[in-house]
Amino acid sequence: MLDIRWTEDGEARSARWRSENGSPPPARVVIADERLAAATAYRLACEGTALLWRGDFHAARRLLRAMTRRAAPRPPAPAPAESPAPAESPAQAFHRYRQARSQAVVTLGRLLVPLDPDHGVPLRRAPDVRNACAQVYGPATEASVISLRELLGVVAAYEWRRRGVEVPALNARIHPHYGVFSPVRGEYVDLVAAAPLVSRAGAFDVGTGTGVLAAVLARRGVERVVATDRDPRAVACARDNLRRLGLSGRVGVLEADLFPPGRAPLVVCNPPWLPAKPVSPLDHAVYDPGSRMLRGFLDGLGEHLTQQGEGWLILSDLAERLGLRTRAELLSAFASAGLRVVDRLRTRPRHPRAADRTDPLHAARATEVTSLWRLRRT
Repeated sequence: MLDIRWTEDGEARSARWRSENGSPPPARVVIADERLAAATAYRLACEGTALLWRGDFHAARRLLRAMTRRAAPRPPAPAPAESPAPAESPAQAFHRYRQARSQAVVTLGRLLVPLDPDHGVPLRRAPDVRNACAQVYGPATEASVISLRELLGVVAAYEWRRRGVEVPALNARIHPHYGVFSPVRGEYVDLVAAAPLVSRAGAFDVGTGTGVLAAVLARRGVERVVATDRDPRAVACARDNLRRLGLSGRVGVLEADLFPPGRAPLVVCNPPWLPAKPVSPLDHAVYDPGSRMLRGFLDGLGEHLTQQGEGWLILSDLAERLGLRTRAELLSAFASAGLRVVDRLRTRPRHPRAADRTDPLHAARATEVTSLWRLRRT
């Protein structure tokens, strides 16, 4: 348990440091309020100095928005006409974008706010965030300091969890917990809702997250579903959602890395789609370093399928369009795992970013295809 230390009004002070992404407490901390200009705040943060806010809460939010605009990834400057540079490849654009985003996460995380021992924010016009913080951090026991960016994420997650996300395939709402990816991209859920079932006797849902795919399978008549996730928060989230949906008796949720014990006639997995390093808690649902989960699922699938069983791999081709993985590499991974493709269902993305021309990755997102690969043992 780490502390953050600073000097204020000539006195040495300290408090518990909170950081969900594991960032260490900043070594340099200055006190800040409305008198600090956004340009100065951003420069200090870029230099490694943290700003502990003592002014109005909404002014701190405005400052964070101003800093965020300065930290936004920018396209590369055009090369001089007399010495044209080679065009940037999709992979180079992606890595430049990720590097800029990673640095932005660090820089913007240096605007800090205090929390009282009851998780209250002792700033003018601050909202009541005590329930939101208690859901993520547990019972309050001592004063602490947190990144404003993280605190706003905690509050937003609290509202997502309270209201839920409508899932048409279930005709119900799914309630994501903090740090668990929300099923806002409904196309992958629709693929699982439409794919032909080889059996209704049982299924495994590997990497269940909110439990949405396990719920879809149960609603489709699969008699017994076992869902797994390595993240304790996801396990709690899935159990909560399945209880809300009245499916706890037909779907069991286990904390496990990949597969539960035994075999099933259907094994479903929607792994993170991009082989890159996560830089925030939610990134773990999108980025899979070294394709660890994808390869682990494929390599272990044959051992967990019944004789005529089928594995469903739900995967976007965004990594291929960004030059991070080739289709040949994916097909080779199938073959190396002793698997063959019996069918492939496809759909196009419907999320807003696919049409956002300001997105640095727009060219790849606009042509992205999400597939459900039906796999069997060779």
